[in-house]
Amino acid sequence: MARLPRLYVKGCSHHVIQRGNNRQACFFADADYAIYLDKLRESGEKYNVAIHAFVLMTNHVHLLVTPNDEIGVARMMQAVGRYYVRYVNTIYQRSGTLWEGRYKSTLVDDEYYFLTVSRYIELNPVRAGMVDHPAEYPWSSYHANGLGKDIQLMTSHRVYERLGEDKEARQENYRGLFNDIIPECTLEDIREATNKAWVLGNTKFKQDIELAANRRIESWGRGGDRKSASYQKRLQLIKKQ
Repeated sequence: MARLPRLYVKGCSHHVIQRGNNRQACFFADADYAIYLDKLRESGEKYNVAIHAFVLMTNHVHLLVTPNDEIGVARMMQAVGRYYVRYVNTIYQRSGTLWEGRYKSTLVDDEYYFLTVSRYIELNPVRAGMVDHPAEYPWSSYHANGLGKDIQLMTSHRVYERLGEDKEARQENYRGLFNDIIPECTLEDIREATNKAWVLGNTKFKQDIELAANRRIESWGRGGDRKSASYQKRLQLIKKQ
């Protein structure tokens, strides 16, 4: 099956996942996490990608980022990935690939999903049973977003900024979001959109992206290819709205 082209809309954030090959570990010691984050900061600055949330798990990485152009995320992930593979192969005297092919990503409707995806990312260690609260996991942006730690690679998003008039208010209100459980259906929506390169957003957002990209941005079930009658009918309906 041909790969879907990556979507880009100016000003919209992306949820990015990079997994270890065969879901094997890609971080083995504290120094590894630190090296990865340092290279991520450097590459984000170089390719004009703002980083709003992250978590480094034992065998995969989640990022919530906003690129400045359509190639920024790809160049950043390529630079970080190649550097980190060389680092791991040298330090641990190994060879071969570390990552599971290319990274996965989805375009995020920030007004409806930004804070949910940010929580989804930072709650990964909790869902994995590694900690009871995201504050207990050291390799996560929760320490910046919720606790005010200065993490140099981080850039505040406009949606986060609206949580309060000052840093303390924003952090307090952000922490309060974690009192609510993310519904299982929402978790599944995030996973499916990211793994299948769909779009995560409300109906209007999806329709706008679909029309601009002239391709599917979510599953329609059977008969959803671009040449099918159902696809053409749906596209015409979108154009009339």
